[in-house]
Amino acid sequence: MEEVQQVILEKNVPCPMRDGTVLYADIYRPNIEGEFPVLLTRLPYNKDLPMYSHRYLDTNRLVQNGYIVIIQDVRGRFASEGEFYPFFYEAEDGYDTVEWAAQLPYASGKVGMFGLSYYGFTQLLAATERPPHLKAIVPAMTLSNWQNDAVEYQGKFLVGSSETWALESIAPDLLKRKYKDPEEYASMMMEMAEHYNNIEEWYLYKPIEKWPPLQKLGVAEFFYDFLNGQLSDKDMERMSILNKYEHVNVPAYHIAGWYDNFLQATIRNYTQLNEMADSASQKLIIGPWGHGVFSSTLGERSFGIHASGDWIDYEEDLTGLHIRWFDKFIKEKSSSNSQEAPIKLFVMGINEWRDEYEWPLARTTYTPFYFHSEGSANTGFGNGCLSVENPDMEPYDSYVYDPSNPVLTNGGGTLFAGVNTMGPRDQRDIETREDVLVYTSEPLTKPLEVTGPIKVKLWAKTDATDTDFTAKLIDVMPDGKAYNLTDGIVRAKYRDGYKQESSIKDEIIEYEIDLWATSNVFLPGHCIRVEISSSNFPRYDTNLNTGKTMVNSKEKKNARQTIFHQEEYPSHILLPVICMDPK
Repeated sequence: MEEVQQVILEKNVPCPMRDGTVLYADIYRPNIEGEFPVLLTRLPYNKDLPMYSHRYLDTNRLVQNGYIVIIQDVRGRFASEGEFYPFFYEAEDGYDTVEWAAQLPYASGKVGMFGLSYYGFTQLLAATERPPHLKAIVPAMTLSNWQNDAVEYQGKFLVGSSETWALESIAPDLLKRKYKDPEEYASMMMEMAEHYNNIEEWYLYKPIEKWPPLQKLGVAEFFYDFLNGQLSDKDMERMSILNKYEHVNVPAYHIAGWYDNFLQATIRNYTQLNEMADSASQKLIIGPWGHGVFSSTLGERSFGIHASGDWIDYEEDLTGLHIRWFDKFIKEKSSSNSQEAPIKLFVMGINEWRDEYEWPLARTTYTPFYFHSEGSANTGFGNGCLSVENPDMEPYDSYVYDPSNPVLTNGGGTLFAGVNTMGPRDQRDIETREDVLVYTSEPLTKPLEVTGPIKVKLWAKTDATDTDFTAKLIDVMPDGKAYNLTDGIVRAKYRDGYKQESSIKDEIIEYEIDLWATSNVFLPGHCIRVEISSSNFPRYDTNLNTGKTMVNSKEKKNARQTIFHQEEYPSHILLPVICMDPK
């Protein structure tokens, strides 16, 4: 192929949908004769803004390697016509756009898709419709279900991310569409900015179903539809792929981060699609990254320059990864790496990339580390400890959970406005609170690798009608710094799913807290630590302990929480321990 020296840009090219709505796209293509495959992304954040439309990829390199790049505003956003509703139209609109792109006069008829987060999910939703010309996708850090991944998590409303996204990412363009008078529009934008500047105060507002900022602005009604039960099961099905994996028949390279808020969903997408496809057509990479952040540093830690998405494993960046994937499945080029492992993981602690062949890893030994104390594990200065020894007859630990004074989110797999909101951060300030139980192992004498899904089994009692329990896994440095690896939460009444259970008050109940997954080597001199508490705000709404939540109530009460760790009630964290020497 003739070398591409120049790129032609066509702005606002119309793309008609089946219902007559016209969506608009920018097209970047080689300035040479010929037909080329198309790489498409569809986003709600403005195709004209490089920060969003190009994001972590060098789209010029994609064109220079013989691809047409198309970036489209989804329905109801920026240049495109129609009304915006998150993910509601993306399956059908994605199908129509793929088939339109394949028929462009300079297109070869083969289409791939790429993109992160919302525009990662537009790929998967389009793929469920099986457009004939879609040949490969690269969904990065994305969802599988709008309801349970982006709005709530197993009954807990995602306060910070939902309110931030609706107000900061979605409202401005909706204001521009609604308020045509320049002065009125400017006034509403100033009001939006004021709300956003004070969003950490707005996180505290309840009931959330009457959250004032969006009501005052008069936009983003979808925010309230879910809270008020306005969406039917059929509506929710349009915004999910959980029951549609069998319809996705294209190769997919899934990109995830250990500190991404969609880590669990991305792993689910990979494992479900891998079960139904040729293993060579599904791949997964997980780096030490946060949502949309592919640098070598995150939070308060550095993982080495080779952890960056610009320099994966010393030889390839994320753009190169995309080119190689699309070359294989769209251009049908043979590759020297055709036999490469399906999974590439970054192992924190030793800060190394490693190839793997299944998830979870076949050589995993699931090892319980039990909670122990003399009845006072409260704070990091208490007597809580963690070991592989079974508990015997030990006193319980207890604390009072006050919904008006929740444990604040401090890093983790988060995505919302504010300080200390993403990645690994020192947890010692949190561990001064009496409502945080801290269980710490002795310093390790040899390295211990933990890679895979993590759960806490917790036997607990509460005097409340309903309540939450949280858990956090932490790597404690020799100097005392305590960096979070992963965390989880369970709402008592939804402990077995969305079927509400019977009364929990004053009953000792076994809870399972899903901490998602991580990969970390606890080095010699380090300690393994687990925190137990009842809130992680504003990542999740605070449980009011009354049977109602911040979504629909203001009334609250304190709860006395009791955590058991004895022979009959062996509370523990179940760690996926990996043999450090596979031989």
